[in-house]
Amino acid sequence: MSRLPKRTIIFAVLFVALVTLPVFLSQYYNYLLDPVSPNKQEESKIFVITPGQPLTTIAQNLKEKDLIKNIFAFRLLVAQMGIGKSIQAGDYKISPAMSASDIAKELTHGAIDVWVTLPEGLRIEEVADKVEQKLKFGGNSSYNFDKKQFIKSAKEGYMFPDTYLIPKDATAGMVVQRLLDTFKQKVTDSILDKSQKGIMTSEEVIILASLIERESRTVDEKPIIAGIIVNRLNRGMALDIDATVQYAKGYNSANNSWWPQITQEDYKKVKSPYNTYLNQGLPPKPISNPGIDSIRSSLNPAQTEYYFYLHDIEGKVHFARTVQEHNQNIKNFL
Repeated sequence: MSRLPKRTIIFAVLFVALVTLPVFLSQYYNYLLDPVSPNKQEESKIFVITPGQPLTTIAQNLKEKDLIKNIFAFRLLVAQMGIGKSIQAGDYKISPAMSASDIAKELTHGAIDVWVTLPEGLRIEEVADKVEQKLKFGGNSSYNFDKKQFIKSAKEGYMFPDTYLIPKDATAGMVVQRLLDTFKQKVTDSILDKSQKGIMTSEEVIILASLIERESRTVDEKPIIAGIIVNRLNRGMALDIDATVQYAKGYNSANNSWWPQITQEDYKKVKSPYNTYLNQGLPPKPISNPGIDSIRSSLNPAQTEYYFYLHDIEGKVHFARTVQEHNQNIKNFL
């Protein structure tokens, strides 16, 4: 019996390999996408995605929690599904009995808590807007947040700026309490009791901090601006702070802003106890929700000879000791 040529054998082997390898790879890929556990009663785990977390890290974390079998297979699946940009930050209940496909879909709409970042210096209406925007998304059938109730219940100055995980079914009262509790954790009674060695009350410290937050551009200038405000208070001068007039004016529908531009006319026209051009001393309540740096500056203002400051169009601050120096700064930098 004649033997097959060596070249024919090699060709046959290659042909079989080319036919069977894709089938094998496909089966293996599908295996990697199967649930980690066959037990449908497997207890779910809380899985957290932080804001801005890349898919690579998400996949690694899923593998570390034994929720998927293979990192690369999961990333490839997400790419095939075209949902990479739809994955939401938040925390999820994920079961090891879920397939990779089910997990990927869950990460686009199944969050039980949603990340909400509240920057420093917002007033309560802006805080309400931020929370509403994050909770009121298309897939949230549990939406229960009443913005009007939040504004009514919130305490200006004490809605602490931070990044929060908020349940997607949270009520206004729940969010208010969460923010108040965080304020108490970050700004303890022992800190506030210092209150400039008894010169200011705890409430006045927060009022002053709210002014510093709105009037400062950098952390370094906060203590100096705090010292300038204290200097003006001690001398009995009007504070002349634009942010207080902005707060008094409220929402400006023309430019969709709670902090509208102020004119010379507004200094006298805006009749409000918050207008520090018309009223000496601090406003009656905080005008924003300050962060910890502004609160620390309020408690420890810099000892300075300055009584005036302004920011130029590039945001750089310029200080002055006298009206004459301040007027010169206005000419030079505005």
